Amino acid sequence: MRRDTLGDLAVFLSVAEERSFTRAAAALGTSQSAISQIVRRLEAAMGVKLLTRTTRAVALTAAGEQLASTLRPAFDDIDARLNALTALAEKPSGALRITTSKHAAQTVLWPVLKRMMQDYPDISVELSLDGHLIDIVAERFDAGVRLGEQVAKDMIAVRIGPDMRMAVVGAPAYLERFGRPATPHELTRHRCINLRLPSAGGLYAWEFEKEDRAVNVRVDGPLIVNDVEMMLQAAQDGLALAYVLEGQVTAHLASGRLVRVLEDWCPYFPGYHLYYPDRRQLPAAFTLLINALRYRP
Repeated sequence: MRRDTLGDLAVFLSVAEERSFTRAAAALGTSQSAISQIVRRLEAAMGVKLLTRTTRAVALTAAGEQLASTLRPAFDDIDARLNALTALAEKPSGALRITTSKHAAQTVLWPVLKRMMQDYPDISVELSLDGHLIDIVAERFDAGVRLGEQVAKDMIAVRIGPDMRMAVVGAPAYLERFGRPATPHELTRHRCINLRLPSAGGLYAWEFEKEDRAVNVRVDGPLIVNDVEMMLQAAQDGLALAYVLEGQVTAHLASGRLVRVLEDWCPYFPGYHLYYPDRRQLPAAFTLLINALRYRP
């Protein structure tokens, strides 16, 4: 595509949004005749009619509507990136409010935030460690951090960590006494630690998948908790099996305090994402945070 074609497309989009050659010319600071000439040139180059002009209004043809819907997100993205570059030229400062889980804060956020606040003393951060899924717009947070599958579709999501998976673990003493489950269904005959969900208040169903076969298991056992650290302590003490993020038990598995079972039933899923509502102009401090957190495999 020639460079001048990009300019012609921008002019067409302005006419499409204004539904008027006169208003588009005023917005672009040019003449109506120049706008008309550019649109005719674009139609000739593309070989299709894009606009239907009457004495009272300008309407899009089907081809014009399709082109406009293609151009809008592309030009919005260009505007956002140019605004981000402008923001980077400003001194990062101000307060950032972020809602996140405790595990994400400790493993992903804090290493970056610690360096950022040391390098930019005019930046302050408020972290809300909460397992609830909240409306970050209504609660006036700048951003949230959650697993990729938990992010609402109307949010902009930036990947900030690798894929993750779950792990079923138990103490060697427990497995020696009760045996190792070979399939998720066998968990119904085992003692398991239930996790109380912070949002809905129900008990979390253990989720498994193997060869495109998904299985959810409602486990039972002597303990219900709403804290992963307490769950791991109980598992290490041989009380029951626990179901946690793989990264939460890496050290325990390496030391032998816990042993993993059903590993082939625990596939990877999208890891942590930073998410935020659509904004045309992001503060310099927030742009700095996004660039620092962005996951680069």
